[in-house]
Amino acid sequence: MALGPRLDLRQSQSLVMTPQLQQAIKLLAASNLEIETYIGEALEANPLLEAGEVSREAGDRNEPDDISREEFTADQLIGQAQGESDSPLDIDPTALDRDIDTGDAGTRFSETGDWAASAGSFSGEDDFSVLDNATSTVSLAEHLEEQIGAVARDPQELFVARHLIGLLDDAGYLAFDLRDIALDLGVSPAIVKAALVHVQSLDPSGVGARNLAECLAIQAREADRYDPCMEKLIANLDLLARGEIARLKRMCQVDDEDFADMLAELRGYDPKPGLAYGSSDARSVVPDVLVKANSSGSWDISLNEATLPRLIVNRSYYVELRDGSPNKEAQGWLREKLADANWLIKALDQRQRTILKTTVEIVKRQDGFFRHGVSELKPLTLREVAEAIDMHESTVSRVTSNKYLDCDRGCFELKYFFTSGVGRIGSTGDGEGASSEAIKARIKALIDAEDPKKVLSDAKLVELLNAEGFDLARRTVAKYREAIGLGSSSQRRRQKKLASL
Repeated sequence: MALGPRLDLRQSQSLVMTPQLQQAIKLLAASNLEIETYIGEALEANPLLEAGEVSREAGDRNEPDDISREEFTADQLIGQAQGESDSPLDIDPTALDRDIDTGDAGTRFSETGDWAASAGSFSGEDDFSVLDNATSTVSLAEHLEEQIGAVARDPQELFVARHLIGLLDDAGYLAFDLRDIALDLGVSPAIVKAALVHVQSLDPSGVGARNLAECLAIQAREADRYDPCMEKLIANLDLLARGEIARLKRMCQVDDEDFADMLAELRGYDPKPGLAYGSSDARSVVPDVLVKANSSGSWDISLNEATLPRLIVNRSYYVELRDGSPNKEAQGWLREKLADANWLIKALDQRQRTILKTTVEIVKRQDGFFRHGVSELKPLTLREVAEAIDMHESTVSRVTSNKYLDCDRGCFELKYFFTSGVGRIGSTGDGEGASSEAIKARIKALIDAEDPKKVLSDAKLVELLNAEGFDLARRTVAKYREAIGLGSSSQRRRQKKLASL
């Protein structure tokens, strides 16, 4: 076949993300503090933008006649780009002020509201506050310091142990040679080793290790699983990493079933136990949405505008620059800046409406939480909220990312209200069940109330929860217990014993 040049005409469709659409999506996912930073940069880059009160009067009598009206909503932008249909600006403004009947009482959601919350409206004891966690998180060093005094009786060993605690990295490992530490402190290596033994006996199990194998060995001893087979397995982790399973089984002298159990046990250990604790420089959380109870027993929802300066376009300055710039290139630049300013104001306004609309639906569905606490938190998914407010699921995901809600129960991330469901014994599965957060709260309450002499095992917790109607397996209870930072029964028994000394 002869080869030769030719011309072809083809028609195809492709997904195009315009710069404005990309920016709208970024604004939607950003928090109030990130928006504040972005607005500050925009004010520096655009001379037509000013911080002030936005005029909401119909029309603008000072607007020049030749100002371009080419201002697109996200719906139009997405339509032009043939992109996804989850517009961050696709909100019906009339949906912001409405009465929603939730059963026993009508719940009014209002766009207006102030920063002050109703005092003493609730008294629940089972709430988890993101704000409390951010401002009072105990660091690893602080957590260890609270325990070391009851373990190290010798003053010299106690001094060295506290020095070792200060040398631990964020993961809980000691990356310094014991001989160098002994020389620096002017003590014998035996004292440093004894102090290290004290540190390694503290909670969390595995802290103070000098390598991964030692960390896992400490946890295996704590779980009473450090037999000769497990010792050989931990001592040869390099073979496990290379996949030499047959050789490991021969070394450990175990069959396939026992080796699988050993691997499962090993995977259950925490290779970085120190990461479960926060750093000492934890920052407080600034809420993006404010929810407060009003006198009628309903809810007022508003955005926290304390960190969001309002933007306006300086029309008089635009007219002055336009009339004083006969250059066509300068005129084009000026029109571009005006279009950018108008679009940014609209995008920020629609972002606020999107957040409010999503929050309204969340508060409506989680009304029991705001009235009675985390025990009434219901299973909720992004898809359910997206279908209720007629948006795409990815839009709801962006809206709830890095956003925090402040109410009388504390400050919570919007993602907190989306939890998986746990079925109840005898339930039909038609929306019945309890959220995972409610289960965690119940597990925490049971453990807090346990007798120090009769610490509840995971199996016992399963029995108690099943008696209350929760259909849970032991591994699920263990997963939830670890998720809220509570140790195993042996770890808690040791902690309570130290606390009683």
